[in-house]
Amino acid sequence: MKRIVLAAAVALFSTAAIAQPPAGDAKPGDSYGEKVNPAGAIAIAEIPAKLANTESVDTKIKAKVLDVCPKKGCWVSLAINDSTTAFVKMKDYAFFTPLALKGKTVVLDGKAFVKTTSVSELRHYAEDAKKSPEEIAAITEPKKEIRFLANGITVVE
Repeated sequence: MKRIVLAAAVALFSTAAIAQPPAGDAKPGDSYGEKVNPAGAIAIAEIPAKLANTESVDTKIKAKVLDVCPKKGCWVSLAINDSTTAFVKMKDYAFFTPLALKGKTVVLDGKAFVKTTSVSELRHYAEDAKKSPEEIAAITEPKKEIRFLANGITVVE
């Protein structure tokens, strides 16, 4: 019986420890996932034009981080311009980012594409971002958005 209780306690504490963003200051040069060399990165503002004639593009982009998933650091939101954002997930859920990444300029390597995100998925991300119940309930339409599947992220500023 003691072993069962001990195993359950270890599992509970392990799950709690895993379900948090990694610690760190996100200083220039810090990398998450694969280390990305900033040389040759394009401005994220160029991505909409590149996706106009193709489904997806493998690329390296430079962008400012607007938001980070406060639960685990499993997604980030990037500024494309003053009114448009891009949503980034980590390839194969292989790495997470610290909350300190918010407001930093990063270079990401991976695949950019356009996706229509369902209402349930949008609500899930709103819950992750700790939006109010009213804000979550106001999500009633799917959203066509630019997505990025990142192999790695490196802080540059």
